[in-house]
Amino acid sequence: MTSRATVIGAGIVGLAAASRLLERGWEVTVLADRPTAESTSHLAAAVWFPTRAAPRDRVLAWGAATFRELAHQAHGNVPGVVMRESLALYREDPGEPWWSAAVEGLRSARPDELPHGYSHGLRFAVPLVEMPVHLPWLAEHVAGRGARFITTRLHTLDEAPAAADRPDLVVVAPGLGARDLVPDDSVTPVRGQIVRVANPGLTLSVRDEAHPGGRAYVHPRAHDVILGGTLEEDVWDATPDPATAAAIVARCTDLVPELAGAEVLGTVAGLRPARPTVRLERATLADGTPVIHDYGHGGSGVTLAWGCADEVADLA
Repeated sequence: MTSRATVIGAGIVGLAAASRLLERGWEVTVLADRPTAESTSHLAAAVWFPTRAAPRDRVLAWGAATFRELAHQAHGNVPGVVMRESLALYREDPGEPWWSAAVEGLRSARPDELPHGYSHGLRFAVPLVEMPVHLPWLAEHVAGRGARFITTRLHTLDEAPAAADRPDLVVVAPGLGARDLVPDDSVTPVRGQIVRVANPGLTLSVRDEAHPGGRAYVHPRAHDVILGGTLEEDVWDATPDPATAAAIVARCTDLVPELAGAEVLGTVAGLRPARPTVRLERATLADGTPVIHDYGHGGSGVTLAWGCADEVADLA
């Protein structure tokens, strides 16, 4: 008899878990309170880079596994996934970053590769995922493997078995929704705002995590460039702020002067689902149904999703 799993959440974390369970022969139902296109994942800048997630040892392992999976997808021409040459900028010698073991081909940047004002840099290639392209593809891929999608709003986790015909397992991956659903009040929002501009011909991702004006990153995609960004702890307002958008454009232009005068196509803000540590562990509902919690990835959903999905499948 085929085992049946219910996955709560249709963002990148939930869909990756659903995909891995399907590969292991599970029958899967995905529950979500909104379409995938309205998820936080859909707004993500989505370049592999560990951000606001802990603990480091587990994040490194999950991140390395996800790097390998996304690199495989990029080489297989999966829609929306590419390997993007990247430059991380520093004003002082950064030493060896804690995440470097997950990245292939990391090297020091040459002086001629550094913009004015920077004395150090690191060059490497990482996966970039264009979420408005990739996320619908992944949902369709999961559905094509036999997963059933149900749009419903659960008020408590104990409602999950009745909502999907009494599964043998529930996987909890609702992002920020875990705060009320589980409930887990250690889950808090980290507001992020990004700006989309027309691409003036850029192919290199550039970032400065310690820019005096705030985090700055420039991620070229097929037809636009994502400029970011912010990490505003415990801020619930997802309304884009024009002053913040202007500041993002200014500091990103410091990094990449070619952005000067680029047409602004739009700005969005989203709430990352943060927690002191990612929660990935087994538990049990009141009726005895096994549960695997998989949430609290902060700004690292795309960076950790497939490594976490592998562990979910192993725990299942």
